[in-house]
Amino acid sequence: MLVIPAIDLHRGFCVRLYQGDPERETVYSDNPVEVAQQWEQLGAKMLHLVDLDGAFTGLTKNAEIIRAVGESVHVPLQLGGGIRTKEVAEKAFSVGISRIILGTMAVEDPWLACELVAEHNEAILIGIDARDGKVAVKGWKESSALSVLELAGRIEEWGVKEVVYTDISRDGTLRGPDLDGLKAIIAHTSLQIIVSGGISSLSDLVALQPFRERIKGVIIGKALYSNQFTLPDAMAAVE
Repeated sequence: MLVIPAIDLHRGFCVRLYQGDPERETVYSDNPVEVAQQWEQLGAKMLHLVDLDGAFTGLTKNAEIIRAVGESVHVPLQLGGGIRTKEVAEKAFSVGISRIILGTMAVEDPWLACELVAEHNEAILIGIDARDGKVAVKGWKESSALSVLELAGRIEEWGVKEVVYTDISRDGTLRGPDLDGLKAIIAHTSLQIIVSGGISSLSDLVALQPFRERIKGVIIGKALYSNQFTLPDAMAAVE
């Protein structure tokens, strides 16, 4: 199980949001490249980048920062946020991103999402962002009519192997992961899962251990940035 530090980009800064709300933002650094290098030096095997400007507007505004991060570290990068066209997806790969996460596209343009999955295979992940059992889209500003399990079943038919599952109500709150939501996806699909949202303590990581055969990794943001524990301690906890 990988421990994957999150680097959320908003207006060029490294930030964390509370439940995805841009009005409840904490800025942690004005140098995302330096942050990425620090996580790599502490032992991170992968980094999770989110283009929040892209998620909110559908327009890529952090491409140069993302490129600079890719050039400054040697670990794989996965990117989500605002990837809603094939052109944006291909541009992400061209600037050093190893894997991209499709969210809104998987709900609103499933034919294109399916095409990208067929073309890029395991380099495509689907983000399942849950709010009250429904899938949220467009930077979590809107809820779709699609349930979490409906989307999970649909993308599994496309050949998707791995998802990033986020309970929006827990993101940035340090309330712990959504174990019930994870159990439901595990029970109804064969998808590998990267858990995101709510991790607050090493005990939260230990609580994921019974599902480790299905949980590929865990994305951690606020708990690391607010020094609830260190990255090496988190890595030791999942090992």
